[in-house]
Amino acid sequence: MAKKKVKVIKINADECNGCRACEAICSAFHANPKYSTINPAKARIHVNWDPLRNLFVPVYGGPYVEAECLGRNKYVIGEKEYDECLFCRAVACPSRDLFKDPDSGLPLRCDMCEDEPPLEEPMCVQVCLTDALTYEEREEDVEEEERLDELEMGLETLIEKYGFERVADTLARISISKQAEG
Repeated sequence: MAKKKVKVIKINADECNGCRACEAICSAFHANPKYSTINPAKARIHVNWDPLRNLFVPVYGGPYVEAECLGRNKYVIGEKEYDECLFCRAVACPSRDLFKDPDSGLPLRCDMCEDEPPLEEPMCVQVCLTDALTYEEREEDVEEEERLDELEMGLETLIEKYGFERVADTLARISISKQAEG
């Protein structure tokens, strides 16, 4: 077992008013160049709305999954029943388009707004006026596991979409072009 610093955005759905400021600042922070555009479809956080219950649930992109989950559990909260997908943080779930870049189809996972210099807390937490989002850091005992980094995850997604040969040819062409430049 190893100690790992775990960064968590705690979500209090009872406090969320659905303003979606978290989506706007997230997409602006991750735009290239930074803050140049706002496109909530590119945000790493999404506010799900259940119109029948008038409930807003912010959900941020979590771990990558290769396949659709088999569970369709129902949760009962305060005598109300909710579908499991409303709370799901899975990145690149085949049953929905959340947390996928609309242009490239690559998964969008929350990185807690890692930046240089480091921010005290993610941007979505900073702009949340109702305190529906709060930030917490803690140390936990975790088993060490091999995980894909963002680059590997992105390449695997591209390979699934376009095939290994096409991705390899494209990388080779880019590599040759970069070497020629300089």
